Amino acid sequence: MARLSLRAVQKLTCKKRDAWWTVALVDPVATRMLIVMARFDFITPNRVTWAALFIGLGSAGFFLKGDTQSLVIGAALYHLSFILDCIDGKLARLKGNGTVFGGWLDYVFDRIRVLFCALALMGGQYLRTEDERFLLAALAVVFLDMLRYVDALQIYKMRMSMRAKIEKVTTEQREAERAAEASRAHEEAPKVQFMEDLLRDNPEAEAELLKQAGTAQVVDLHAQFRHRFPWYRRVRQALLRSRIRPHLISGIEFQMFIFIVGPLVGHILMTVLVSAVLMGLFELIIMYKFWLSTRDFTEVMAELNANAPSASGTIAPHLHRGRHRRGVPEQILADAELLNPQPEDDPGFQPYPQPYTDQPYTHPFEPPVRDAWPPYAHDVPQAYERPLEHGAATRTQIRPLYAAPHTHQPQQHGHPGE
Repeated sequence: MARLSLRAVQKLTCKKRDAWWTVALVDPVATRMLIVMARFDFITPNRVTWAALFIGLGSAGFFLKGDTQSLVIGAALYHLSFILDCIDGKLARLKGNGTVFGGWLDYVFDRIRVLFCALALMGGQYLRTEDERFLLAALAVVFLDMLRYVDALQIYKMRMSMRAKIEKVTTEQREAERAAEASRAHEEAPKVQFMEDLLRDNPEAEAELLKQAGTAQVVDLHAQFRHRFPWYRRVRQALLRSRIRPHLISGIEFQMFIFIVGPLVGHILMTVLVSAVLMGLFELIIMYKFWLSTRDFTEVMAELNANAPSASGTIAPHLHRGRHRRGVPEQILADAELLNPQPEDDPGFQPYPQPYTDQPYTHPFEPPVRDAWPPYAHDVPQAYERPLEHGAATRTQIRPLYAAPHTHQPQQHGHPGE
C-alpha cells in the first residue's frame, strides 16, 4: 500500500460528524496508528475487532481487583480498547475490505465489553467496600447502555421508514403526472430530497436557502424542532466546524466517563450518577425531537395525499359485520370448494362415524352392535344377550348404533353444534 500522509488518512477515514470524545482524544491517536497498521496485509478489520475485545476483557480483569493502581491500568486499557474499536472501521474504509459480518461483530463485541467491564468495576468495588450501591450501579450502567443503543436503532429504523413512505408516495404521484402528460414521459423526475441530508452536506447553509435552491422537492422532517429552538442552528453549526455532533452525551461519552474518568478520579458512584442523568437528559431530548419529526411527517403525508383519496383509518366493508353477517358473499372467508369438500377430493379421507337418530338409545352402558360387513362379519356377533337383574329373563337386543366406515353419510349442513 502506498504511503499516505496524515491529512489524507484523516480525510479518508474520519467521519464528518463524531462524538467529541472521539474527535479530541481518539482520532489523533487512531489515525497515526492506522498509518502503521495499514502497511501489513495480515492486519484485517476483524482481527483488530478481536484485539479490541481481548484488551477490553483485560481491563475488566484489572477493574475486578479494585485497588487504585489496578483501576488506573484498567482505565488505560479500556481507552486503548476503544481506540482499536475505532481503528477497525477506519481500516475498513481505508482499504475497502469491510464486511457486513464485521459490522455485526463490532457491535456485539462492544456490548460484551461494556457488560464485563461494568460487572467487574462495580463488583470489585463491592468486594472491597461491601457497599450494595455498587451492585445497583452495575445494573444501571448495563441497562442504560442497552437502552441507548436499542433506542438509537429503533429511531433510525422509524426515520428510514418515514423517508421510504414519503419517497414512495412522491414517486407514485410523479409517475401518474407523467402518464397524464405524454409529452413529458421521456423526462426523468428528480428524486425527493430531505433537508437533513442537505444540511449534513452543507452545514453552514440556511435551511430556507437550501429549500429554495433545491432542484427537486425538499422535505423537512425537523421543521418544528428548528422553529421552537432557533438557537439550535447556531450551536449546531459551531460544533460541526470541529466535526463534533450536537449529541454531546451519547453512549460513547457515557462509557468513557464510567470506565475511564470514574476510575481515574476515584469517585465511581458519583461519576455513574452524573453520567446517567446527563445521558438520560439527552435521550429525552432525542425522543422529543423524534416526536416532533413524526408530526412533520404526518403533515407532509397529508399534503401529498391531499388530492388523492386515502383508505387509511377506514375499515374494510367485509369487516363491518361478524360471523353471521348478511349480504356479504361467503367467498370472502374461504372458497366454496373448501367449505364443502367432496369425498373424491381426498381418497384416503374417512369420515367420523355418525350416530343414527331413527332409533332411541335407552341404556347408556350397553355395548354397541355393529352391522356385518367384511372383514368383521365373522368376528362381531349380530346380537347379544344381557341378563336382567333379579333373575329376570334374558333380553335380546339388536341395535346398530354407528354406521360403518366407507358408507354413505347424510349430508350435514350448517355449523357444528347447530
